[in-house]
Amino acid sequence: MTDTPVDLDKHRGMASQKATDIRRVLAEVEANAKLQRDRQGILESQLLSTQAASWPEAAAKARYVLNLYAADLAAADTHHRDLVAAVLADFARLSDES
Repeated sequence: MTDTPVDLDKHRGMASQKATDIRRVLAEVEANAKLQRDRQGILESQLLSTQAASWPEAAAKARYVLNLYAADLAAADTHHRDLVAAVLADFARLSDES
């Protein structure tokens, strides 16, 4: 017996190697998605439990909610997408003025 690991991928066909690579990437993406959902939950809990102390903080909360809303809009819903973009632009412009 040796301490050298055996590269099993060399002994399989190309289709099998590609299938394994796809499964590995998918598992990694799913793990990252779970981590992202966990972080989002923590952030949202903090946003709910803490009152904004200023208009810029309130605008930051509103920006977050608008981005969530915009992410769920259908691609064809250009009217609402434009409305969200206009409000976000107003927030950016007004926060630069202060």
